[in-house]
Amino acid sequence: MRKAIVADDIIHAGNPERQRITECQLNVIEKLRPYLYIAPAMIFFSLFFFFPIAYVIYLSFFDWSLLNLDEMEFIGLENFIALFAEEDFRQVLGNTLLYTVSTVGLGIGLSFMLALWLNRKAKVYGLIQAAVFSPHIVSLVSIAMLWMWLMDPQYGLLNAILEWIGLPGYTWLADTKSAMVSLILVSIWKGVGYNTLVFIAGMQSIPRDIYEAAELDRSPWWRTLTRLTIPMLSPTLFFLLVINTVSSFQVFDTIYIMTQGGPVNSTNMLVFYIYEQGMDFYNGGVASAASVILLVLVGLLTLLHFRLMEKRVHYR
Repeated sequence: MRKAIVADDIIHAGNPERQRITECQLNVIEKLRPYLYIAPAMIFFSLFFFFPIAYVIYLSFFDWSLLNLDEMEFIGLENFIALFAEEDFRQVLGNTLLYTVSTVGLGIGLSFMLALWLNRKAKVYGLIQAAVFSPHIVSLVSIAMLWMWLMDPQYGLLNAILEWIGLPGYTWLADTKSAMVSLILVSIWKGVGYNTLVFIAGMQSIPRDIYEAAELDRSPWWRTLTRLTIPMLSPTLFFLLVINTVSSFQVFDTIYIMTQGGPVNSTNMLVFYIYEQGMDFYNGGVASAASVILLVLVGLLTLLHFRLMEKRVHYR
């Protein structure tokens, strides 16, 4: 019996057709192996990223309330039409764009100038870097509470300084003209440390011999800055531009603690508006539609960044 089994194995081992099938199976397994490795991550990503996005888009076409989830009426695009017809929502969009442009532009510009100043080897500059970075590791709730005390119209430190130099105090968070400026100030103060350290890391990765060559050519500092430093920092600048833009569209904690969207809707922005519609007014359809608009805006701006910067980013 054992001799018969051995003989059968020898016959199959010498069969070219069977060898060809085995090789095909191995090739298929080798091709599928990478997908099997990433399958758990993709399943997790699909459940907690793609499915929620698809479901929110689906819900945005219905009129429904969080108080009565059993009654959902399909209304098509009416939620979107109603949003754009609403003056408050148009103001929310304007506030969000103003906040994004201000915080991203001023924040990155200030961080770049600080990085140019702090990119030195002396110990004192290391201490200053730590001090500048420290607000980034503090919770946003704590920072909002701190700045509410600083901006208090009666007992705040900012008004005390203004009065000390002979200027009148100011109602920072209670005035429609200054409330948004106050939020922008807090946001820049919170994020400037992280951006500065990223810029410094990018500057320190630039080869020193490039600057030595510029010194031998007696290149002015402004030409070295515009022709060498900024182009070599373009990947870092692009990264910070995208990250800060997405982050500014997601602002919520500062508004919730400091202004609640007021005064007179002057600091209300998209994420807080979505929260209000869903959790305060229980209007799930409108909240879902506003969420889809937020998703589209962030996606379009990110795509615009890639389109505008893809030929200006130089990877060395």
